[in-house]
Amino acid sequence: MPGSAARTATADAVCLGESMVTFLPSQPGRLADVPSFGRGIGGAESNVACALAAAGHRAKWVGRVGADGFGDHLVDTIAGYGVDTSAVRRDPARPTGIYFRTAADRATGTHEVAYYRAGSAASAMSPDNVPYEDLLSTRVLHLSGITAALSADCLALLHDLTAPRDGRPLVSFDVNHRPGLWRDGEAGPGPEVLLALARRCDLVFVGEDEAEEAWGVRGTEAIRAVLPEPDVLVVKRGADGATVFSRTGSGPGAEDTVTTVPSLHVDVVAAVGAGDAFAAGFLSATLRGLPVRDRARHGHLMAAAVLTVPGDLTGPPPRAYADRLAALDDEAWGTLRLGPGWTAAAGANEEVRVT
Repeated sequence: MPGSAARTATADAVCLGESMVTFLPSQPGRLADVPSFGRGIGGAESNVACALAAAGHRAKWVGRVGADGFGDHLVDTIAGYGVDTSAVRRDPARPTGIYFRTAADRATGTHEVAYYRAGSAASAMSPDNVPYEDLLSTRVLHLSGITAALSADCLALLHDLTAPRDGRPLVSFDVNHRPGLWRDGEAGPGPEVLLALARRCDLVFVGEDEAEEAWGVRGTEAIRAVLPEPDVLVVKRGADGATVFSRTGSGPGAEDTVTTVPSLHVDVVAAVGAGDAFAAGFLSATLRGLPVRDRARHGHLMAAAVLTVPGDLTGPPPRAYADRLAALDDEAWGTLRLGPGWTAAAGANEEVRVT
C-alpha cells in the first residue's frame, strides 16, 4: 500500500466526512404525511468507519460537529461501534447537520430527503483545521465525493489529501454523486470535480448508474476509460454485481485484471446504506490481503447485512462465517439467499437459505 513503509500507521482505516443526525420515518409515505420519526445517524464515511470497526479493524472517523446535543449524539453513537472519535472537532459557532428521509428506495421517484446541513460544522472543514497527522497515519484513508460538495473549503481539503505526497496512505474514494448537493454549491460543476478527484486516488468505488448520470458513459469498459489512473476501480452494478478492474504491475505496460462477481439474492428490508457497507466489506478484505474476488464477495456480504435491516448500520456477519461464504464455489455462491437475521445464522448453527 502506498506510504506503508514511510509512516507508522496508528489506524487501519481513517474515514473523513460529515455525519448527520438522521430522522427515520415511522411509516411509509410522503414527508408531509409521516406523523413521527425515529432518530439515527447517517454519513457515508462514518458508516464505513462503523462497519470496519465492527468487523474488527482499527477505524477512526475524522469530522466536525457542532457543540450541541446532536453533535454529542453522533460522537457517542459512532464511538459505540468501536470507532476512534478522538480526532473529531467541535465547532461552537456552527450546528451539527440533520436530515429527514422517507422510507422509499433512494433510486425511486417517491424517495424524499430534506437536508438541514447548509452552514453546518462539517462544511467548515478545511486544510487549516483538520488533524493531518490523524488523516495520514493510517493504512487506508477513505474519502467521499459528498464532502467535496459541502463547500469550497471542503473541496480544497479533498484536493490536498488526494495530491501525491511522501508517505501517503492508500486513498480510497467513493464517488457518491449527489446532484442535489451541487446545485447551489461553491465548489464548481459536480461531475467535473468528482472525476478530477477520483483520478487522483488509488481505489475508487462508483455505481454504473451514477457514472452514466455524472459523466454520460455507459458500461464498465467505458467507465474504466474515463478513470484509467486508479490501481483498483470497483464498478457497482446493482443486481448485476460488481466489476473490479485491478492493475497488475506499474508503468506504461501495466494491464488490468477484470473480475466480475455476481450479487447475492437478498430479501431487502430497506435499500439504504448498502453502498457504504459494500465499500466497508471490500476495504476490510483489502486490509486483510484477500484476493480480488473475495474482496468483492465480502463487499456483497456486508451490503446484504445492511439491506436486511431497517437502518443504515448493522453488525456484520462474524468474520469466520463471512469467510466461509466468500470461499464458496461459483455455483453455491449463486444459490445463496439472505434474509433478515441471516448474520446470526452462524451463532445459531443454522444455514442460510438456498434457492
